[in-house]
Amino acid sequence: MLPLSALTLRDQLADGDISSREATAHYLQQIDQQQALGAFIHVSEAAMDAAARADEAFAKHRGKLGRMHGMPTAFKDLNDVAGMPTTYGSAAIKQTTATRDSALAARLRAEGVIVLGKTQVPEFGLSSYSENLIAAPSRNPHDPLRSSGGSSGGQAAAVAAGMIPVGPGSDGGGSVRIPAAACGLVGLKPSLGRIPSDVLEGYSDGFGAPKLTVSGPLAHDALDAALLMDAMRGSDYFLPLLRGGFPEELSNLRIGYSTHSPFQSAYDIAVSAEAQQSFTAGLQLLARRHQMELATLDYAEDYPEAFTAVWTNGLKDIPLDDESRLGTLARDFRRRSQERSRRESLRAATRVRQIAADFIRQWSAYDVIATPALSGIPPLVGHYTQGSAERDYMLQCQYSPYSSMVNVASAAAVTVPVGTSKDGLPLGIQLISPRSDEGMLLALALQISM
Repeated sequence: MLPLSALTLRDQLADGDISSREATAHYLQQIDQQQALGAFIHVSEAAMDAAARADEAFAKHRGKLGRMHGMPTAFKDLNDVAGMPTTYGSAAIKQTTATRDSALAARLRAEGVIVLGKTQVPEFGLSSYSENLIAAPSRNPHDPLRSSGGSSGGQAAAVAAGMIPVGPGSDGGGSVRIPAAACGLVGLKPSLGRIPSDVLEGYSDGFGAPKLTVSGPLAHDALDAALLMDAMRGSDYFLPLLRGGFPEELSNLRIGYSTHSPFQSAYDIAVSAEAQQSFTAGLQLLARRHQMELATLDYAEDYPEAFTAVWTNGLKDIPLDDESRLGTLARDFRRRSQERSRRESLRAATRVRQIAADFIRQWSAYDVIATPALSGIPPLVGHYTQGSAERDYMLQCQYSPYSSMVNVASAAAVTVPVGTSKDGLPLGIQLISPRSDEGMLLALALQISM
């Protein structure tokens, strides 16, 4: 039986106590046995050969290998992985096999990971649920009738169900934190630029708005998240920080807590009683070491409109093979982006930059801002797709009302499990660092679990 901890597995691989072939065979078996969860849409046929090569390299170069040498993982189906199909979760584009790795996949391959396959995502990564017209929906390991979140929903389900020890995700409006919270994991959204591969094409979109999407780890705990963060960056920092006593020494932070959302000007936002109870439990755990204060926050009323415009701008330029095969949400939001003039897009980008500056100004009165991770338990599969695109989007904003503002601000945030519902579904807390101190956030996540 392999350890749940990715860090323990890494150490066992590095010490030669377990081979990459043994680890890879174990996780492939888990994937096969749990196909009904829909986490994977493609399983590599070359993984065992890659593991054999990793073991050969270990025998020759022990002690001079990558940070995650021989460790299995997977990539969400928005990342190209050489030799594997990339569908972007859409039936409307031509399905092709990638000929080269994405920058993130190449970075982690350099650290020695064994890629087991590709995991389920929503169409073009748009949604907080991982359902599309390509394959079966990704389901929550805690209750397969419910969603595992999105857009890194397949990754979160795979980690939570023990199909991979740890998983790299991406977050453009909550896409690491939402599925992590839904599946009872630690999910870190780093600040823009912290992962070098995220900014190869710059720090802003084509209209001057901040780039929203960054890569981040999904893991069972803060130490595993730190391990993957260091591998994604290609330098040792976060894991040594957490293992060097920083979590024990960190104290007396000013933590402002709030349930106010910038989406409240557009939608009814309500935190369920169970989510509020878990949020309060998280605050009480933090209060053992830190100063807790109710934060009074005043968000711009035009945030929903400005964010939505920036978030959907890129849809109009995606080349499609068959537009009629777009899902309802992607089809409607693509039409809106095509109808939006360049002047309107530039105006929205300018407004988002202004709002981002105001977020940071308000949050910087504190060391950390705490919010609920989500407004309630994960919804049932199919919950979002029974009506119009507008209704779908509203339901998503109501479920994850505290996520996208962090991307707009280019700040760092982490979601941490702190409780469960009466039916055993995970509930958590989100911690935001206006100064983008990921190490502090991971230390706080570790303190919560101590």
